Amino acid sequence: MITYKRTLPYSIQIADSFFKRLRGLMFRKTPLAKEGLWITPCNSIHMCFMKFAIDAVFINKEGKIIKTVAELQPWRFVKPVKGAYSVIELPAGTVQKLELKEGEFIEL
Repeated sequence: MITYKRTLPYSIQIADSFFKRLRGLMFRKTPLAKEGLWITPCNSIHMCFMKFAIDAVFINKEGKIIKTVAELQPWRFVKPVKGAYSVIELPAGTVQKLELKEGEFIEL
């Protein structure tokens, strides 16, 4: 079986400290556009104080997509995802546009 690693056509910022992970995209006024936030480690997210929807892609340590959540709206929650090590928050519609699927690998 051949394994392909996909790349994302966006600028990805890394949130890898306690305070960067805590803040995430909260209080940001403008929606993501050709950019994303990689929160690591992280296996669940909340949309409290968010002003726009996002797509969330949960991956394991190897970059394998464990779960995708499309069009996640403000004030919603995603419970801990079994096997996920981190999450990539992307502009709403990205999962569908790029046809991201569970089992694929993402290279960051």
